[in-house]
Amino acid sequence: AAAGLFDVNNKNTLYAKSVHAPLEPASLTKVLTALIALKEGNKEDILTASENVLIQESGATLCGFMPGDQITLEQALHGLLMKSGNDAAVMIAEYNAGSVEAFAEKMNKEALRLGATNSHFTNPHGLSDANHYTTVYDMYLIFLEAIQKNEFNEIIQRTEYKSVYKNQKGEDKEMSFKTTNLYLQGEASPPGNITVMGGKTGTTRAAGSCLVLLSKNAGGNPFISVILKAENGETLYAEMTDLLEEIPN
Repeated sequence: AAAGLFDVNNKNTLYAKSVHAPLEPASLTKVLTALIALKEGNKEDILTASENVLIQESGATLCGFMPGDQITLEQALHGLLMKSGNDAAVMIAEYNAGSVEAFAEKMNKEALRLGATNSHFTNPHGLSDANHYTTVYDMYLIFLEAIQKNEFNEIIQRTEYKSVYKNQKGEDKEMSFKTTNLYLQGEASPPGNITVMGGKTGTTRAAGSCLVLLSKNAGGNPFISVILKAENGETLYAEMTDLLEEIPN
């Protein structure tokens, strides 16, 4: 439904289709959640899961955290951005602001600060809500800010992550995440002169298939590409590869 390609260094828009149309972003929302957490938190901080991690919505991706589990903010961010865990998003929101609702207020303030004026967020994960929306251009602005953070860049460029956390009984439990990004998995191929550095995927029935990417051309110059509401995953990656073809050498 909407797409954009942006030259980071020259601040140019290379392609634009409905870039100011409000659409549901699904899990691209988590870019803003991570940005606020990284700005205000410490990656060694300990987060404790509440009952609200037990999300029942059909099709919702979860890391599998249970009430009482304790994880570091660093672990939560990997679960958020790599696995796209909605339970990790809830834990980050409650740790940062006390509640999902209070965190959503922070999200809206940060979006406005960045100039993302056609967006409104009601939750930290992007599960469907008619009052939860952004635009391709706003997503570009939010992602551009997020990639200024080294920790964010490191996480979105990883293909897998393993760590150990404490469950509600204080026992060690392993966590293991793989990226949802098909370019990093090697399941999708960018044009020959383009290197996909990383990004964030998102899919819900209402939002369709969504993707934001950081890529570099042969000269090492960075570009951000965004697609919202593709019909399905296959179409999303085909269209994204077409968009990456527009990047100059």
